[in-house]
Amino acid sequence: MKYENLCYLYLLPAVPLLILGYFLVFRKKAADLNTFANSKLLQKIGLSLNLRMLWFKAILVTVGVLLLIWALMGPKWGYHWEEVEKKGIDVVIAVDTSRSMLADDVKPNRLQAAKREIEDLLNVLEGDRVALVAFAGAAFTYCPLTSDYGAFRLFLNDLSTNLIPLGGTSLSEAIRKSIAAFDVKTKNHKVIILITDGENHEDDPIQAAARAKENGIVIYTVGIGKKDGSYIKVTDEGGRETFLKDRQGQVVKSRLDEITLNKIALETGGLYTPSYGTKWGLEKIYKGSIAKIEDTTYKTQRVKRYIDRFQIPLFVALILIVAEVFFPECRKGRARL
Repeated sequence: MKYENLCYLYLLPAVPLLILGYFLVFRKKAADLNTFANSKLLQKIGLSLNLRMLWFKAILVTVGVLLLIWALMGPKWGYHWEEVEKKGIDVVIAVDTSRSMLADDVKPNRLQAAKREIEDLLNVLEGDRVALVAFAGAAFTYCPLTSDYGAFRLFLNDLSTNLIPLGGTSLSEAIRKSIAAFDVKTKNHKVIILITDGENHEDDPIQAAARAKENGIVIYTVGIGKKDGSYIKVTDEGGRETFLKDRQGQVVKSRLDEITLNKIALETGGLYTPSYGTKWGLEKIYKGSIAKIEDTTYKTQRVKRYIDRFQIPLFVALILIVAEVFFPECRKGRARL
């Protein structure tokens, strides 16, 4: 037997209070009866409270309430097998984890802002499978395609700029690894969400985007950062906060490369969205564009469906509670002259 809402067990302590209240009411009725007529007169007319009947009525109400609580808990027993189709689209989220994502022109920093937006996206997904790719100078699939958003969140929370030792930003490698993360056996609609500051330090990402297009994949790019760029705060060996410097000792300023990100998105029929706009956000991007893509079935499985049985205790409870009304509280004996 299974239950859908065990939280209703908290109502059980109310049952003794109900019984107590039930008998207090009868006690008051007995007192009221003696107020309007003395005991001798009641004996003469043969009218008195039926104690056994009071107990019987109390039992009816108590059992009825217990059955109501049981019905609220949603008891289920017995089952049948059902074929269930899982529908949705496949979404690979590629996140830049290079050190430039530590820039704080987007608060608290670019990487944390990206993780926050991905979290919001998960809240609006409806059956879509998601995967997570981390990239810097190299890229790897950090979480494979899954519809288990709880497991995905564990990997998302663990994202940091320390994951990939190879520095720099390779957008082409991020796209290639994202393509490889898709399940080639399914014909699902496929989407890549590329989240980066757009500073590409490796080969041409447009060629990788063209390969994605050949595979029917649409890329949506999100530029994290502001147009004028930002310096990158790091902690030196002495634990002091300073700015990142290049090999020549010059302070590095990370700038958003919107031109490249626009080209990548346009190559595949996707969209580019900057993070400095008032209408940006992965949730809005999903609802405005990605959610409009037609869902396809990516998995069919047999699921054991337990049968709801709450109707049985509910029906019996209603009969008992209604029946209580029809049993008299008082009994009439022979009148004494």
